[in-house]
Amino acid sequence: MKKLLLLSLSVLNLLSAQAQVLTKEDSLNAGLIARNTSTVVSGYGSLKYQYETRPKVARANLDRAVIFLGHKFNNKISFFSELEVEDAKVTGGEVGGEVALEQAFLKFQATKNMYITAGLFIPRIGIINENHLPTTFNGNDRPFVETFIIPSTWREIGIGLYGNLNAVPGLNYSLALVNGLSSADFKSGSGIREGRFEGRDANASALAVTGSLLYYIKHFRLQASAYYGGSAGLTKNQGDSLQLSYGSFGTPVLLTEGDAQYLNKGLTVKALFTMVNISDAQAINRAYANNTPEAMMGYYGEIGYNILQLTKWKEKNLTVFARYESLDMNYKLPSNGIVDGTLNQQYIIGGLTFQPLKGVTVKADYVFKQTGDKNPALVTTPFPVGIPYYKTQGFFNLGVGYSF
Repeated sequence: MKKLLLLSLSVLNLLSAQAQVLTKEDSLNAGLIARNTSTVVSGYGSLKYQYETRPKVARANLDRAVIFLGHKFNNKISFFSELEVEDAKVTGGEVGGEVALEQAFLKFQATKNMYITAGLFIPRIGIINENHLPTTFNGNDRPFVETFIIPSTWREIGIGLYGNLNAVPGLNYSLALVNGLSSADFKSGSGIREGRFEGRDANASALAVTGSLLYYIKHFRLQASAYYGGSAGLTKNQGDSLQLSYGSFGTPVLLTEGDAQYLNKGLTVKALFTMVNISDAQAINRAYANNTPEAMMGYYGEIGYNILQLTKWKEKNLTVFARYESLDMNYKLPSNGIVDGTLNQQYIIGGLTFQPLKGVTVKADYVFKQTGDKNPALVTTPFPVGIPYYKTQGFFNLGVGYSF
């Protein structure tokens, strides 16, 4: 019992250091459920109102509602699953939302310091991919760099190894083997995002490895992660016909990322840099004509302060924050690529995040977006028939979020 109490306190302190809400899913993952067998229900969601300043239009949307269902079989084996509904409604034959499994995997506790996951799970890449509850980040929208360059929420089918080292307190590691991507589905403007399989009929002829090193020291959380995988799970005849390299790691995609977070006495600072390299982009464009770049790059920095920290309401959270983001999805193009200045983007985001209690958040923010020029060769319907393109745009957002 004493060991369980000490473990519980250490996990709680770790989660507190990351400013994350301790949900029932967290409790199951951290081994804080005392009963030998138990079924756990948890969830999160968010809703947003947005006003776009240039065209003067507004919209409201239930971004997502997620239900988590987990089960502890015994002290060694647990099951985790999440069912997500995006954009509130999915209707056959109409453009709408999405119903999808965000995760469905078994966790095997191999030793006190190491566990294995098998199934559909989320690799440890970047800040948001694993920690994407609306109560864990500022602003109504997730960082754009971790949406368009790192395609969060990124989940694939595979097997992963997670652990920490007693020899180096605070150092955690992960290593996973998952199915690869589909370069045929890469799209200009969304990078590798549409090339994810997300557990649906995944082509396992292409494979990928991903790993991370995560280090906690005092008030810092430091991480480096990488992904390397094939994107053309083709037969020899198909590969030869399309002139693409095939095999498990053929037509490779390399993503590297480093991030740092600091949290102390109400002050939070975050920074992230990432780059994607696609060495066979010219061959992909020749085969699929999807304007795949050779390289994409993005970074952001954020600072926030809880202005209630020094008041009698310090158990609540009213954070004022600012974030700058820069991303270029045309950072480097092959000779058969087409320049699209709209994919060179900068964002300035500022606002307030109010948490009257843990698990509930109310957000207000303003997003200023600036891009390069639109390539006239890519305009199929010019103004006034088509919608005019604005190099600068503003978005005012109001929203609420929850997790439990």
